[in-house]
Amino acid sequence: MREAEEWFLYNCWYAAAWTSEIEDGKPFSRTLLEKPIVIYKNASSVYVALDNRCCHRSAPLSMGRIEGDCLRCMYHGMKYDPSGQCVEIPGQAKISSNHRVHSYPLVDRGGMLWIWMGEPDKANSEDIPHFEPLEDPEWCGLPNRCYLHYDANWMLIVDNLADFSHLAFVHTSTLGGSEDYATESAQHVDKLDNGFEFERWHRGSEQPPYLQKITPWPADMVVDRRNFVRMYTPGIFLMDTQFGPEGWDQEAQQPKLLEFRNCQYMTPETRSSSHFFWEYLRNFRKGDNEAGETLKAAMFDGFYEDKVIIEAQQQLLEAHGDFQPRGLASDNALAQFRRVWFERIAEERKTFPVPAETIKNPVI
Repeated sequence: MREAEEWFLYNCWYAAAWTSEIEDGKPFSRTLLEKPIVIYKNASSVYVALDNRCCHRSAPLSMGRIEGDCLRCMYHGMKYDPSGQCVEIPGQAKISSNHRVHSYPLVDRGGMLWIWMGEPDKANSEDIPHFEPLEDPEWCGLPNRCYLHYDANWMLIVDNLADFSHLAFVHTSTLGGSEDYATESAQHVDKLDNGFEFERWHRGSEQPPYLQKITPWPADMVVDRRNFVRMYTPGIFLMDTQFGPEGWDQEAQQPKLLEFRNCQYMTPETRSSSHFFWEYLRNFRKGDNEAGETLKAAMFDGFYEDKVIIEAQQQLLEAHGDFQPRGLASDNALAQFRRVWFERIAEERKTFPVPAETIKNPVI
């Protein structure tokens, strides 16, 4: 069992929320890395992230009122600016510099709000892992950006995405297909300083069920499928998927391919729960709302299949702490990710220690 300070990496950018989740004029609350956060869009159209606890009596600022660029606590009326400094206390002229809450760097990239949970002076927006198709008109997304909540540690979701052999068993009638997808040799994994990459082919196969629902080709047409996967810390999954007629990669002039660009972001809520954000973009039937709704429903069906198994894993691991996993050859990607993850945490703790937190006042 790892100690509490080994659970989270702080000096990195995490997916916090889609901008579409933040309603105009309404604060939004979300727990990230076991920290309560409030996010709001101010009058200057800037997204702000603050500690969701008024410094006076710990009332939720997410129950507050947006006033211009500021956020007012609706318990005793303290008003905070985007830096977290209190700028007004009703009935009190003197405001101390200690009357403030923590402000977190927050940046919008392609409709995803990225938050920095560690040392603010180390936050560099150039390091945000931008996914270009989110803003490229050549790619058509789903009717809306998607979110799922998992009652499971986020690393179990990483494990799931790192080993595609599960598609043949978990997603037979949704995302995967026949079991020969799992029996193909394990993919080669390119190990990176911040994660891994791999390419995986499935040749001479039926179109997977989700593609059959929106394909412009005959549904029984045999295809070759190529997946190119990148997984980066802290929890960023990007995948390019291409479908073409059997043998398409060997032809001198490649035919028109059906392609998808998929991003999935995993952010810890607590040690046993996670936020999961995703978007699935395509290069065909663009602007076709019926195709978008059909694809969204198919993806949700597939992701719920993952969710059921992953949450069941979490329950067993919590109830029975004596489990010792036995590795497989296909674990090379997830083993690489975990190695990088814990090495980065160990390095971060040298200069950014995270003390064990105790509840000083269960009831104030």
